Amino acid sequence: MPTLETFDTVVVGGGPAGATAATDLARRGRSVLLLDKAGRIKPCGGAIPPRAIRDFDIPDHMLVAKITGARMVAPSARQVDMPIDGGFVGMVDRGPFDEWLRERAATAGATRRVGTFERLSRDDSGLSLVHYRPRAAKDAEMTVCVRARTVIGADGALSQVARQAVPGADKVPHVFAYHEIVRSPTDGAADYDPARCDVYYQGPLSPDFYAWIFPHGDTTSIGTGSMKKGFALREAVAQLRRTTGLDACETLRHEGAPIPLHPLKRWDNGRDVLLAGDAAGVVAPASGEGIYYALAGGRLAAEAIDEALATGDARALALARKRFMKQHGRVFFILGLLQRFWYRSDWTRERFVGMCRDPDVQRLTWQAYMNKELVRSRPAAHMRIFFKDIASLCGLAHP
Repeated sequence: MPTLETFDTVVVGGGPAGATAATDLARRGRSVLLLDKAGRIKPCGGAIPPRAIRDFDIPDHMLVAKITGARMVAPSARQVDMPIDGGFVGMVDRGPFDEWLRERAATAGATRRVGTFERLSRDDSGLSLVHYRPRAAKDAEMTVCVRARTVIGADGALSQVARQAVPGADKVPHVFAYHEIVRSPTDGAADYDPARCDVYYQGPLSPDFYAWIFPHGDTTSIGTGSMKKGFALREAVAQLRRTTGLDACETLRHEGAPIPLHPLKRWDNGRDVLLAGDAAGVVAPASGEGIYYALAGGRLAAEAIDEALATGDARALALARKRFMKQHGRVFFILGLLQRFWYRSDWTRERFVGMCRDPDVQRLTWQAYMNKELVRSRPAAHMRIFFKDIASLCGLAHP
């Protein structure tokens, strides 16, 4: 097929992971095709920590709000405030933010196309063929085909690239998330603070995860998630809006999607396909945070792909997962334990929120979140938290 376009890498999916991988590879001089659907916005609280802003050069104008604290709400409706001491968490609106990332990739030299990925095949020489349907195609059966020396699947939790190329990619459990974007209320019009994220650990709002109210400046994300099939996500969000007075706010849009619960055991096919972002399962347990880890995973995918192209050794693709887990695996493990132990019932969640009053818990939580690494310099505080955990879990301490 001599007339087919050939790219060093075709990136399927233009969210934070795919767009970052495309940007980094283009900057390294690789020919890159960034293929993305139009108009798809993932349900997301939109929080990005300072480390993401620093590491990935996120300009201030992309931050629609700066959060200076969080409020945890227990099953009993008790509230615990967790102020950020001297810092903030940035908030982005995923529609404009993701588009800005894609435009940055194009500016770096990547070719952008809007279309829907269909399938992978191979030509006579063994190179991958990426088949996609352009958005402008009048015939639903019309597809375009390009050659790819390597492929990055960054097409979300239900990645078609992953399901076609990487064994076991369809076995990861998911939290199902839903949110509504509303016009933010005026001051005093509802139980709302434009500089505070509210997190609700209440069974009627989520039996096994949490519900949230995250300010985005002129808009606000109100959402929830659950692993339980059949749980009424929309009804839970409607209930949260009623109890907080946000039901009077205009609804601008709503989205729902699955969120993976832990990283896949394998991110590549051992030949020329590598996964990144939600497709690789890099969403933090307990918090559901994904933007920073998608950005980081996209960068590591670009590094591994570039090394594989430079050396011709497909084993380099496995470096993306190896390096990611070396940097973040312990945090994911601890957050997974937290979710399994503390989210399992309203009784344990009541005690979890109670622990959030502790100054040591607040300091270490924010330091770890803001910098994306475990805090090792305060062993005494870690020991105090450990024994408080045990006492709370055994019911020996007041929640």
